[in-house]
Amino acid sequence: HVLRRQMHREIRKPLIMFTPKQPLRMKESRSRLADVTTGSFQEVLDDPFVSDKASVKRIILCSGKVAWDAINERDKRNAPVAVVRVEQLYPFPIEQINAVLDSYPNAKEIVWLQEEPENMGAWQFVEHRIWRVKERGYDLRHTSRVESGSPATGSKAIHDQEHTDLMDETFAGI
Repeated sequence: HVLRRQMHREIRKPLIMFTPKQPLRMKESRSRLADVTTGSFQEVLDDPFVSDKASVKRIILCSGKVAWDAINERDKRNAPVAVVRVEQLYPFPIEQINAVLDSYPNAKEIVWLQEEPENMGAWQFVEHRIWRVKERGYDLRHTSRVESGSPATGSKAIHDQEHTDLMDETFAGI
C-alpha cells in the first residue's frame, strides 16, 4: 500500500523503507488478502492480539522489528500491555496514535520502545512530537539501549543480555 500511495502522489519524492527479515516467515505478520486488495496503508497499527482493551494498563509504542519482540515478551509475561506499531514517522501520525490511545480506557502509561541505542533510532525524532500525550493524563517514558558510538556491540552474548535488559525495563512494574 505504501508503494501504491507513493506512486499516486502528485509530488515525487524518494521513498526510503527499512524492513527486517525476521517477520517474513512469521505467521502472525502475514496480511490477509482483503488487506491487500481493499485496504490502504496504515500509519499506526493497533495490537491485533488484545482481546480485552479495558484490561490494558500500559501501551508500548514502537517502530520496526522490536514490536514482535515486545509482543512475544508480553505473551511470555502475560502482561496487561498493548503493543502499537508506528509504521510511519513523518509526517508524524499523532491523530491516529490518539485514536488508538482512546480505545484503551484504562491505560495510563505509554512507553516508546526502541532497540537502538538512546542516541540513535526514532526516539530523538519522536520525543517532542509525542510529548503532548502527557497533557492527556498519560505517563510517558522511553526505553532503549544505552547511548553508544555504534549501533551494535559486536558480541552476541552482550547483545542478548542488552535485549533481555531492554525487555525487563520495558515491562518493569507491570
